[in-house]
Amino acid sequence: MEKPVYIYNDKLIAASNCIPHLRGRAQMVHELIKTCGLLEFLEMRPPKPATTEDLLTFHSSLYVEFLTNSTSANTFNNDSSPGSEEEEFGLGYDCPTFENMIDFGQTIAGGTIAAAGALIQGSKIAINWCGGWHHAQRDEASGFCYVNDIVIGIQYLMKHFKRVLYIDLDSHHGDGVENAFSYTNRVLTLSLHHYEVGYFPGTGRIQDVGYSRGKYHSVNVPLKSGVVDASFISIVFQCVGENFCADVIVVQCGCDCLSGDPLGNFNLTEKSLTHCVKTILQANLPTIFLGGGGYSLTNAAKTWTALTFTILNREIPFDIPEHDFFLHYGPDFTFQVSEGLRRDENTTDYLATALQEIKENLEKIPKIAKSSNITSNNNFESLDPVCQGIL
Repeated sequence: MEKPVYIYNDKLIAASNCIPHLRGRAQMVHELIKTCGLLEFLEMRPPKPATTEDLLTFHSSLYVEFLTNSTSANTFNNDSSPGSEEEEFGLGYDCPTFENMIDFGQTIAGGTIAAAGALIQGSKIAINWCGGWHHAQRDEASGFCYVNDIVIGIQYLMKHFKRVLYIDLDSHHGDGVENAFSYTNRVLTLSLHHYEVGYFPGTGRIQDVGYSRGKYHSVNVPLKSGVVDASFISIVFQCVGENFCADVIVVQCGCDCLSGDPLGNFNLTEKSLTHCVKTILQANLPTIFLGGGGYSLTNAAKTWTALTFTILNREIPFDIPEHDFFLHYGPDFTFQVSEGLRRDENTTDYLATALQEIKENLEKIPKIAKSSNITSNNNFESLDPVCQGIL
């Protein structure tokens, strides 16, 4: 069996530590994957920093110049506090400035470029849990995202693959990615997210379907507070269908959709993401798996390690093995994420109406773009009982 490519080096971990609220998360993820003995089944590949030209495939020259001029040193200082807030170019409350911002951006983007390069070179799967920063816009930072590594990585993929399917499982709308590709029919973006007044970023209505040649290639599934595993899994099964002839898939596996996340409002457990990954793997297409949000650091580490087990088709253990971060996983010390107790505001009627509108929009995609590459419901017999009875 060909080993999935696993993007990792110390500089990528150091860059991840610069992101507010997430210091230490990347190291926790890697150490748990390592402790579980998974590295021997992965091809570890160190990324190279993206070039200025790489960043300019999406970001404006003024924004890249601003990032460059806002930094002074040439190495990361992980102990430094964020610098003074800058309102210009979106740098402020949720995206404070810090030292070496251009080095940081080039390192983060370089990780996903390396994942894209692995697929172009023939690998079937690439994993970059340090990637997935979907909010960054062409000329501004947003939502803890300073550069949009996803858009830059997809731009690389489009040099080799004709059509890209992008799936965003994060609790927040993948607005930066959708905006980047809303006028093209070569990328279909599918975002499942919490949508209500006051919830960041406030975009991603079901009626937002793209423009011009890209019309109906933006697929938004706005969910209300408290969605549960069975509904979430069923939605993914029904939305990822035969309406787009994908040659390659990019998946953002943000863990802020899980119960207990300080910035999330869903009741989901890790089963939602593992089942979605199983579904996506059944498509048997070259696929990149990325990280993203996830502000309960332990839940993110547990879930992305569980997804690595799933990608490798290996059984997920029940208990967290002892290692340097072991005490962070108390009091249960297991891979399980407990289901939340929020009231599920997503009624059966609401979900049925939303899915019907989405299906009608998908049917409007030109026939030439349709294919049976993506799995159909007939392939789900091997999934766990939580999926049975809802398909």
